[in-house]
Amino acid sequence: MKYISVSETAKKWGVSERSVRGYCAAGKITGVFLTGKTWNIPETAEKPDRINKKTDTPKTLLEVLKAEKAAKLHGGIYHKIQIDLTYNSNHIEGSRLTHDQTRYIFETNTIGVSDGTVKVDDVVETANHFKCIDMIIDSANYALSEAFIKQLHAVLKSGTSDSRLDWFVVGDYKRLPNEVGGMATTAPENVGTEIKKLLAEDKSIANKTFDDLLDFHYRFERIHPFRLPGQQFLEIGGKPVVVYALEVFEHSPEIDQIILVTGADKIEYCQKEIIEKYGIKKRIIHAHNSGNENK
Repeated sequence: MKYISVSETAKKWGVSERSVRGYCAAGKITGVFLTGKTWNIPETAEKPDRINKKTDTPKTLLEVLKAEKAAKLHGGIYHKIQIDLTYNSNHIEGSRLTHDQTRYIFETNTIGVSDGTVKVDDVVETANHFKCIDMIIDSANYALSEAFIKQLHAVLKSGTSDSRLDWFVVGDYKRLPNEVGGMATTAPENVGTEIKKLLAEDKSIANKTFDDLLDFHYRFERIHPFRLPGQQFLEIGGKPVVVYALEVFEHSPEIDQIILVTGADKIEYCQKEIIEKYGIKKRIIHAHNSGNENK
């Protein structure tokens, strides 16, 4: 079969090149495919019917996202959201993948490593994050529910080391209390009630404003329904949060040993990436979450 370009198709059909690209992205032309950023259109393809000019191209952000997702189009808003949102979201939670590495995973399902090491969890959670964004786009026309929120958490954490921890519940609300930024969050036994209340109030707002979205996000974070391990390793000012505390103890003449409480699976990481890397010389006692100690 012979294929022709967008410009050739536009001349043949008497429409703009933009319209032809819109047809391709929306999946209205059978047999088209991309080579890089170039559409290849069958020479025998027929011009799609259009009821009126207003329906030529997607008008809402959701329509654009769905069209670009279906076409696997690079360089559009869907492509940018997948990479930028995943990178920034995971970076806040402690991922050490670079923006380029995140992009490579999305575009080629590979990762480039020139030096050092890469945590498997960072790679797995990045790939899972891409899936979550697709799920949100596909389900955007449905009312937000507890079941969907839990499903997103299950997909995000699937296959990570967190999912193998007995106390870490994948796809369900936290069983242990936690805090964020030094602020207490909703107690585990009250999470279900508070989430139901939040969703009910959100559903009652017919035309949501940006302020409504911000308020929802703030209240959701104050509830913090899921357990997020390892927050002491999040970086602020180029160093993990826990390092600032350790440095205070390190320089205090009244302290000769430090008890560092963490998960048993994080001991080796703490020793190499925290204690040795940042020059903590005082005696460290590693205390597991279970209460056992490794000296």
